[in-house]
Amino acid sequence: MNGGAVRPVLDLFSGARLTPTQRRIAHSLVEHAAKAAYLSAAEVADLAGVSQPSVTRFAMALGYSGYPALRRELRALTDGVEPAPEGNAMQLAVRGETEHLERLHGQLGRLDDVERAARLLVDSRPLPVLGLRAAAPLAGYFGYFAAKVHPDVRVLDGAGSPLLDRLDQARAAGADAMLAVVLPRYPRESLEVIREAKTHGYAIVTITDSVVSPAAELADVVLPAAVGTQLVFDLHTGPMAMAMVLLQAMCDAAPELAQRRLEDFEQTAARRHVFTA
Repeated sequence: MNGGAVRPVLDLFSGARLTPTQRRIAHSLVEHAAKAAYLSAAEVADLAGVSQPSVTRFAMALGYSGYPALRRELRALTDGVEPAPEGNAMQLAVRGETEHLERLHGQLGRLDDVERAARLLVDSRPLPVLGLRAAAPLAGYFGYFAAKVHPDVRVLDGAGSPLLDRLDQARAAGADAMLAVVLPRYPRESLEVIREAKTHGYAIVTITDSVVSPAAELADVVLPAAVGTQLVFDLHTGPMAMAMVLLQAMCDAAPELAQRRLEDFEQTAARRHVFTA
């Protein structure tokens, strides 16, 4: 692989919202940057293990009239590029995550939104945490730790009509704020649940990938954290960091409650021999 050709090709796809199939194509083009610029659509399809129409749709998703137009751009980017020790596509994907975290570091220079979100969530009894599809693991991760400092956390990670029932039950029990984790490709049902929650008077805190996410316009507080798009499937390093920052802010907003619950948990864990260390 021509290491110097990787970065220009990678930049071509940076920020594009692609389907998993389209990301397989992008990944193949990055991995074989110099060679791919001279392949036909059928050859690229074979390289990526997808159909030829998928390659055409991929080019059009990037704004080109078809694959030949994209191939001309690839040739312009890769011709005459000298090799550079930038690393392979996997390394560049990880490097991209460090860049996302650097931006998040700068963003957290002002904590107004994080602190406002923390106050809303820590005061809600119970506290619903919504996360569907790709966001479900992060919602569960947040919920697991939040339950150590909050008395009633309810993770909503199952789709279908029971989801709205659980939302209604939480509201009836006193909930007045909800954390919604909404990540690309932005499940329609997540947005519908947020709209339903707002009609019932919930304040909405949203962790999402961008301030222009479709979930952002529905939220009272938006906590953006970029998602890595350089591999076939998203990297959620940034949103996970944001979730833990938010949880820390919740502990800071109610330090006595957090400390008491943490001490109770440690005593119970010791009595039950939950951990080995």
